[in-house]
Amino acid sequence: MMGITDTDQDAITIAPEMKSQAIARLAEVVGADNVLSDATLGDGYDRDECLTVAGVHPACVVRPATTAEVAAVVTVATEFSMPITARGSGTGLSGGCRPTPASIVISFERMNAIVEIDTQNHVAVVQPGVTLRELDEALAAHGLVYPVFPGEYSASLGGNVATNAGGMRAVKYGVTRHQVLGLEAVLATGETIRTGGKYVKATTGYDLTQLIIGSEGTLALVTEATLRLYPRAPFQATVLAPFGSLEQVTNAIPAIVASGIAPMILEYLDLISLGAITAFVGLDLGIPDEIKETSLAYLVVMMEQTTDERLDEDVAQLAEQLDALGATDVFILPGHSATQLIDAREKAFWVAKANNADDIVDIVVPRASLPAFMTRVSEIATQHSAWVSGCGHAGDGNVHLSVFQPDPEIRSQVLHDLFAAGMEMGGAISGEHGIGHAKKQYFLDLVDPVKIDLMRRIKTSFDPHGILNPGVLFD
Repeated sequence: MMGITDTDQDAITIAPEMKSQAIARLAEVVGADNVLSDATLGDGYDRDECLTVAGVHPACVVRPATTAEVAAVVTVATEFSMPITARGSGTGLSGGCRPTPASIVISFERMNAIVEIDTQNHVAVVQPGVTLRELDEALAAHGLVYPVFPGEYSASLGGNVATNAGGMRAVKYGVTRHQVLGLEAVLATGETIRTGGKYVKATTGYDLTQLIIGSEGTLALVTEATLRLYPRAPFQATVLAPFGSLEQVTNAIPAIVASGIAPMILEYLDLISLGAITAFVGLDLGIPDEIKETSLAYLVVMMEQTTDERLDEDVAQLAEQLDALGATDVFILPGHSATQLIDAREKAFWVAKANNADDIVDIVVPRASLPAFMTRVSEIATQHSAWVSGCGHAGDGNVHLSVFQPDPEIRSQVLHDLFAAGMEMGGAISGEHGIGHAKKQYFLDLVDPVKIDLMRRIKTSFDPHGILNPGVLFD
């Protein structure tokens, strides 16, 4: 092991002569055209979309094309004691792929093949650089769908696995860990393992697949994923229900889920969020002014079915239920408006960013605790003179909050109190974005230290030299 000249991870550097030697070795592995450094590096590999984690230029970026090349890159990194940061499309929101100045960024943009679509077993085998859009377009021809959609079609499957991505459809289908049946991964030792396979159950030792999912690139480098697929339902309908208060919305959610109609999407938006996202895409939903004036929160419900008749029955049942739960009105949106509204909701992050939000968090609580949690959110915002607006995956209790408080110290206390409130109600700091660099200190401060210590020991077992994504999760 050699080359590191500083022990502070954010200030780690590598001696110039060592860097030159390492780059020469990496060029032998992946070809000189696929090693970027210094003038050829550009600005695209230094960070993700997180609002609060500044970019850091790595020592170099490599673009392997095969699992064997990934393993060889890891071997070089170990020899020169250079940290490794895996990168997909860079759409993450927690600073999970922010490198150090001494890092080798492994970009999976060339490993973007759909290896197999197995229509008999309903699985797809993909490389990590495949985007959700590419997979969806390929599956449509087979009448199949991969249901995880975290709101950005340019996101890569490797990144989704790393963060255990969720999204709006989780209320019906679950999140990434429910859909990944197996992995191929390169360990920090340069060894390659395969976990799971084209089967949905197994009791054969530790479940390494599930351990790697959501580990944010700190345990292994995923080079292939076997994904569960579903029949693509041809009929869909979207219902918008305004309510007089957010409490009414959050109280309605458990009842809708318990009804058995199985919504594919069950989202809430507060008044400010709905206005901002519809304005962002230029969408007029045609809601009468008298309804707007009395409605402080909205519920968006998307249904899907195999036949038009079944869909009509489900929508009628849902409309009756919403009326009984106190909705001011029930709007069944025409196809174009429905598509635009869902597209607008998916752009909520960009809307918050455009409106100069200081931070965005994705706390998750048991869905029955949503009314109490949102009350606590209001109390915390008022206490610290902050403005907090939100929307979220109401069906699974995952709340996305935009925090407006420019003072860093006050904002840090706001975030601490929000995270603590969620955890006190049986929830977690992050529902789908991950911890990354952005939430690390809150994670270390609030999570049971016994669990933290166990995670550290697991990390050491997978990554004995600590080269995989240092600074994420742990110092």
